[in-house]
Amino acid sequence: MNWGPSLFFVVLLLAGCATSLPKIEPERLPQPPAAFKEGDGRWTQAAPAEAQPRGEWWKAFSDPTLDALVERATESNTSVQVSAARLAQSRALVRAANAERAPQVGVGASAARAQGIVGGTVVGPARNIFAAGADFSYEVDLFGRLSHASNAAALDAQASEALLQSTRLLVQAQVAQTYLALRALDDERALVRSTVVAYRETLALTERRWRAGDVAELDVARANTEVASTESDALALDRQRAELEHALAVLVGEVPSSFSLPVAQWSSALPIIPAGMPGTLLTRRPDVSAAQRTMLAAQSRVGVAKSAYYPRVTLTGSAGYASTDISDLFEWSSRAWLLGAIASMPLFDGGRRKAGVEFAGGDLDATVASYREQILAAFKDVEDQLSALRLLADQAEAQGRAVQSSSRSTALSDSRYRNGYVSQLDLLDAQRSELRNRRQALQVRSAQYQATVALVRALGGGWEVN
Repeated sequence: MNWGPSLFFVVLLLAGCATSLPKIEPERLPQPPAAFKEGDGRWTQAAPAEAQPRGEWWKAFSDPTLDALVERATESNTSVQVSAARLAQSRALVRAANAERAPQVGVGASAARAQGIVGGTVVGPARNIFAAGADFSYEVDLFGRLSHASNAAALDAQASEALLQSTRLLVQAQVAQTYLALRALDDERALVRSTVVAYRETLALTERRWRAGDVAELDVARANTEVASTESDALALDRQRAELEHALAVLVGEVPSSFSLPVAQWSSALPIIPAGMPGTLLTRRPDVSAAQRTMLAAQSRVGVAKSAYYPRVTLTGSAGYASTDISDLFEWSSRAWLLGAIASMPLFDGGRRKAGVEFAGGDLDATVASYREQILAAFKDVEDQLSALRLLADQAEAQGRAVQSSSRSTALSDSRYRNGYVSQLDLLDAQRSELRNRRQALQVRSAQYQATVALVRALGGGWEVN
């Protein structure tokens, strides 16, 4: 019986039932809000742009030292280098997957001596067999197995590219936040050390008054305590600065022992990022884009798993020369060729194909949930930083008034203490209050810079104003 035409008809019939990908229901994903809760910006849906440059957003702080540090980190940070290597791997896998869809051609040659029955063929008396030729094979992608695999690899590569952008953005933000925190500490250290000088002057005055019999020795002990306590605070700030400097060295890819950042005045500008951001900025977040591409890759792999239920059709061929005498190998009469088609489909595999489809489906469900989580986290990040900046602006204004009042209180207390109208306790309380309020003002200012950088990162990098 001739099965060839019948088999060919069955294959074509099955090809009409080629694997379809499962749909991702929109109800499973969070709907973008109409507007920021903390602003008047409008969200819109847009295609992710994972390869789009994030812009040199750090230059908005107008700090040349920060600019140089970010550039060094972008080039030398180890996390960025690892992500770049992962991207190169993903792109290589894309080329490998695409290569499976192309014809496979090889050449070869062989020489053998045989006698008797070899491979079911009667060779007869001992003889030499020489052969040289080319082999050809090509899998006909009737059911989308290869195209789904290639698409999944391409989406994985796009996810890796987005993760590289996300890593760069993260490193740039970490450099900016670490640098700005260090500069804030420089100002706080200067404040505490100037306070130590003031306390020492108070101590010297108190000692003179004690020697003159105007105050008790207890006042000297209290003044000494304030000096020592404030010196301890200054040393604690020195330790914090050293740790930040070491962290900054690692971020820029250098050994902490050979890295140093001299103390300098904190002159970085505080950029105003408008709350009314275009909605497309959120879709530019590289981590969200990576999660989306990973989800779509998982969707394509479901198609790969389903295609295992359908036949695999491969076209094969070979052509060359074969001869028992090497001198006649390339004679026209020694030519040989073969063309064929192979269709194979497993009938019973103990549930392996079903398990493969269930595994791919479970992976798709997990990536959909992960994508949903990433979107929710992105919305939360933006709202957190917008609310932080709004509240920090109010806090900075209130803290500024507290600094003015405490400074005035210290000046009045110092004058009255020198004239003997108030006790030393009143003066020390006023000085402690002023120092505390000035340090809190610096910390609020530092928090504003930290929240600004965090907002830029939450928005996916640079921004535009409509």
